[in-house]
Amino acid sequence: MTETIPQKRGVPLWAQIIIWLFIVGLLALVGVILSKRQQGTVQPGDVIPDFTLPLFSGYEYEGRSEVQLSDFQGKVVVLNFWASWCKPCEQEAAELEEAWKFYEPGGEVIFLGADYVDTEPEARTYLKKFGITYPNGPDMGTKISQLFRIRGVPETYFIDQKGVLYYVKVGPFLSVNEIKSLIAQKNP
Repeated sequence: MTETIPQKRGVPLWAQIIIWLFIVGLLALVGVILSKRQQGTVQPGDVIPDFTLPLFSGYEYEGRSEVQLSDFQGKVVVLNFWASWCKPCEQEAAELEEAWKFYEPGGEVIFLGADYVDTEPEARTYLKKFGITYPNGPDMGTKISQLFRIRGVPETYFIDQKGVLYYVKVGPFLSVNEIKSLIAQKNP
């Protein structure tokens, strides 16, 4: 009597191809992510791509519930990333508001607040606590912070009248004069 030995079958070719494609795709994704992280934040001299910031109710700009960077062509833009849970953000809140009040009447400088990884109730409590009046809104899905490749909060970006980044401040401002001197570089 001859015994039949079952033959072992290998993984089908189509399954091998799918597995290899998955592995290559995964490695490519990891490579892209690592490449972006190594780029660091945007640098002075970079032209900032247009972006849209939705605004919290009560913090609109000229009645608009969202703004785009391109809306402010010809103005200096001070873009501040903050969060209600951020203690260093609290240290600079009064200075940012005071500087905004100084520049608001002239209309040549706009302040924008981008609330980072936060909830709206906490963000509104923060804005009210510090008497913030300049346009503010949530960074939905962290799209804007990813565009700037921020490393944390607070971070503030100074963008000139042509949409070119000219200064990056990491950490809280120490005084209103510090903010004014940075704006004066492009708005004498």
